[in-house]
Amino acid sequence: MFTGITTDVGEVLEACQQAEGLRRLRIACLYPRTSIEIGASIACSGVCLTAVETGEQGQRTWFAVDTAAETLRMTTAGRWKEGTRLNLERSLKVGDELGGHIVAGHADGIAELVARQDLPDMARLTLKAPAELMRFVAQKGSVALDGVSLTVNEVTRDTFSVLIIPHTLKVTTFGAAKTGDAMNIEIDLMARYAARLMETR
Repeated sequence: MFTGITTDVGEVLEACQQAEGLRRLRIACLYPRTSIEIGASIACSGVCLTAVETGEQGQRTWFAVDTAAETLRMTTAGRWKEGTRLNLERSLKVGDELGGHIVAGHADGIAELVARQDLPDMARLTLKAPAELMRFVAQKGSVALDGVSLTVNEVTRDTFSVLIIPHTLKVTTFGAAKTGDAMNIEIDLMARYAARLMETR
């Protein structure tokens, strides 16, 4: 489990096809190598992936992860290439502060950034999400975009907007986000279960 609070921005060093439907990524980060255990879960732009190898290159640590067919189909991982920057978060430990909201790292789909409005020190991002996910998006509710916990500002029939504060613009990939970008979206777990309970009543 994660909280949607980015702790580093990593960079894809290498992406190579291992086998049909399996792609290995090598990702640079600032986490100490000794702190990354093989088998550890790391959220990479909202996608929970397992570290299968670690190493060092220059002043940076790197870890390798494998992405399988379902992940490649449901998320933006299939588009990541050398130089792609990723929001990173280590898995939650018992006793850690829950600064965002409960995030599973299981992206539900891909949202498209359809508009960006730069305000004084902030940015308003408007995104279009798949129709089957929009019913879970509520004004003042929570959503995770590329692994970042955000509060929904406004909702229309097929779009929603979020306000990105200066700190978040600085420490995540959102500072460079532009119209047309694809982002992994994970709906709030509470919204999902509430909807399911209503369906089964």
